[in-house]
Amino acid sequence: QVQLVESGGGLVQAGGSLRLSCAASGRTFSIYYMGWVRQPPGKERELVAAIRWNGGSPSYADSVKGRFTIARDNAKRTGYLQMNSLKPEDTAVYYCATDPRGLPGIMYSRASGYNYWGQGTQVTVSS
Repeated sequence: QVQLVESGGGLVQAGGSLRLSCAASGRTFSIYYMGWVRQPPGKERELVAAIRWNGGSPSYADSVKGRFTIARDNAKRTGYLQMNSLKPEDTAVYYCATDPRGLPGIMYSRASGYNYWGQGTQVTVSS
């Protein structure tokens, strides 16, 4: 089992920045992929960024490319999502998610590819 705890959400004006953190504990040696997933009010979950835990190029949803950056610090067992140039449409609950199974990378481009989830952190962007 892997436990994930997100932090860093909040209220920010459009154009501002936030950095989300995801602290992992438990069987962290088993993490293969980490993703950040968001769920806007009344909408489906959307995978916004993903990265292989032990190295590799990150991937991003088109809606956040050039504005969001995913990173991880293996020594600290922590993942990050740096969000710049925020827009009101970025308002959502943001979840950190991980998976140990070593699936093909394409599987991790969807929220359904992840087995472990944090509790989520609210990000609200005002116009």
